[in-house]
Amino acid sequence: MSVFKIHHITKYQYDRSIKESVNEIKIYPSNIPSQQVLEMDLQITGNPEVLTFTDYWGNKTGDFNLLRPHQELIIESKLIVQTTAPSIINFPETTISHTSNDLQNLLLLQYSRSNPVQLQSFLDIAIKEIYDDKKSIAQIAFACSEYIFNQFTYIKGITTIETTVEEIIQQKAGVCQDFAHVLLELLRAMRIPSRYVSGYICPNKNGMRGEGATHAWVEFYIPSYGWVGLDPTNNVWVESQHIKLAVGRDFADCTPAKGTFKGPAHQSLSVYVSIGYEDGMVFEEINNVQLEKTPPTQIENIIDNFAAQQQ
Repeated sequence: MSVFKIHHITKYQYDRSIKESVNEIKIYPSNIPSQQVLEMDLQITGNPEVLTFTDYWGNKTGDFNLLRPHQELIIESKLIVQTTAPSIINFPETTISHTSNDLQNLLLLQYSRSNPVQLQSFLDIAIKEIYDDKKSIAQIAFACSEYIFNQFTYIKGITTIETTVEEIIQQKAGVCQDFAHVLLELLRAMRIPSRYVSGYICPNKNGMRGEGATHAWVEFYIPSYGWVGLDPTNNVWVESQHIKLAVGRDFADCTPAKGTFKGPAHQSLSVYVSIGYEDGMVFEEINNVQLEKTPPTQIENIIDNFAAQQQ
């Protein structure tokens, strides 16, 4: 059992006044047996009324409007969350052939639908190497995670929320969001229902990619068992160091904050996350979110510089 203190600030700044900002937030920790919210304090610029509801995917969602002119919008969440790790991870030997009946379920069918990708050859090669009809769903899913972990390089700054799966596969590099999207395509190509998960990854004594920040991973479905979390960025099963916020088909379904506004202003976005562990250790990160795609030549330079640093 672990207790974490999480401080999450999303800050939008505009180069001139805007008005009638309409926003949606999905920063409420999921109500699941493995985690319990002990405290939550939410502060938003202008103190607007937040209407909360459960969306189609089962996420607690908040909507609010900020009508008066403003040049800054800050969404600040303070959490104390207690997590419990499963004592034993023991998955059934269920194979992919057992999923056919479950795909009559509309929700699982939507989580099984793969999107055509231009670089289909990558999926074909990966599936040929990984797939074995004698393996259990859990074994195949973990093999997919391991394949991505070994084939892709974790590099910050070369992708945005608009980077496509094709571009991620082509450059074979990215961050947690990108690793999750590629894993989703692999699993869905084999008709394994799977969904994107947004959340946080908390400090771990062994060190993990993305800790102390917002994070993303994948859950896949095993018939007669349920959803299982898998983190391809770190190639580990999801346990007590992961705090789950929302789920959906991809990032767009569970974006922590998004909205629109009236006005010709240009905006900038920064995200600050601080996560405190029980022993007093604190991890924090400020991310100035890139809202436009990185030019290909700049991506090549970042990858080359990263490779040079590893030598």
